[in-house]
Amino acid sequence: MIKFEHTLFALPFAFLGAILGNVVEEGTFPSLMEWVWITLAMVGARSAAMTLNRVIDARIDQKNPRTAMRAIPAKLISMKEAALFIAGSFVLLFVSAYQLNILSVWLLPLAVFFLVFYSYTKRFTYLCHVILGGTIALAPLGGWVGATGTLSAEAFLLYAGVVFWTAGFDVIYATQDADYDRKHGLYSIPSYFGIPKALVIARIFHLISFTAFLVLGAVSSFGWVYFAGVFLSGAIMVYEHSMVSADDLSKLNLAFFTMNGILSVVMFIFSLGDLLL
Repeated sequence: MIKFEHTLFALPFAFLGAILGNVVEEGTFPSLMEWVWITLAMVGARSAAMTLNRVIDARIDQKNPRTAMRAIPAKLISMKEAALFIAGSFVLLFVSAYQLNILSVWLLPLAVFFLVFYSYTKRFTYLCHVILGGTIALAPLGGWVGATGTLSAEAFLLYAGVVFWTAGFDVIYATQDADYDRKHGLYSIPSYFGIPKALVIARIFHLISFTAFLVLGAVSSFGWVYFAGVFLSGAIMVYEHSMVSADDLSKLNLAFFTMNGILSVVMFIFSLGDLLL
């Protein structure tokens, strides 16, 4: 039920937020214990979010042939077990935030709100992909806050980059459910605009993401290694879009899971390499 590869999308950006925040604000790298608590907070948040999504969407998943065999609709996991897991995940998140700094604790209600709220958005707005992006992008923002106890303009540029990167690939992923969503009154960009236009919108989202990462590098005085990582990430986005079309979605899972997992790691490694030089 909890897909580890989904966590890999956001975890490198959480680490990047922590590192970049510390370098910008304090000129140093996070301590070992900050690394530990940020990682545990991330695990707690993603585990709670994914389980909440499965609980909230259980009836929808049960009716959709693509998702009918997920753990809850298939009755492999009960609602009670899922609720206990959500509670445990939130406890892990709260304890981890408390161990970091007071700003992390103050911002917890906002984070929890989005972790719950985004699962409902497909019921009333086709902008659910952007809201999902805003929720997943709390990872780098949380990493920044967890390591520094502050927020700055650079943190929000990183946030914007992750928001539209996530929204773009989620639009691509949602193309496989366009017909189902349309028939059952669910909102998504593919069901609302059609698959061809949705893929164009996904490209626009990724262009915005690429631009945000470039601006972040410029205002943070990154060097050529960081920009090499951004351009490589841009090439990955282009390749991802080349793998899918309105007439052929057969490579969608490869584009979604593999390419995006690689992109997040590339951004982290190249950014870290630049800061270490």
